[in-house]
Amino acid sequence: MTAEDVVRALADRGATLATCESLTAGLLGAAVASVPGASAVLRGGLITYATDLKASLAGVDESLLREHGPVHPEVARQMAAGARTACGATVGVACTGVAGPDSQDGHPVGRVFIAVDAGTDPGAVRELALEGDRERIRTATVEECLSTVLQVLRRTSDRESTRSAGRSEGCVRGRL
Repeated sequence: MTAEDVVRALADRGATLATCESLTAGLLGAAVASVPGASAVLRGGLITYATDLKASLAGVDESLLREHGPVHPEVARQMAAGARTACGATVGVACTGVAGPDSQDGHPVGRVFIAVDAGTDPGAVRELALEGDRERIRTATVEECLSTVLQVLRRTSDRESTRSAGRSEGCVRGRL
């Protein structure tokens, strides 16, 4: 999946995007912003490279950070929700993990959690085990974030189509 695909999918749905990035430090937002027309869908982003900023900027629970550290699925989920809320977007995407070259708090290099929050359900959270050097891990994280945003958008659209079909059918029955 490419950033172009994500921008197109967001635009087609009238949706907007906000990012919250740790290990990618702005690469995700830059990838989306590089697409012509991104200004119609990209609301903004948070770079929460430092652990304390995950709490103060993205609203991640401080006790969660103290207990589990920044590399945790719930941290990613709260980062995505925080970005969506802080930027007033319909979709938030976040990533946190270990790019290397050294492990962090018992987490191996390449362990990454990404999350997408579209405000309609608990959101998608994925754990990745990426390989390669620091730059490859960061680039792969951006690619996986874009792919996951697209999957969530498609899933959300499918659910809305099903609900719309049900409503239309109900209206037809009501008139008979």
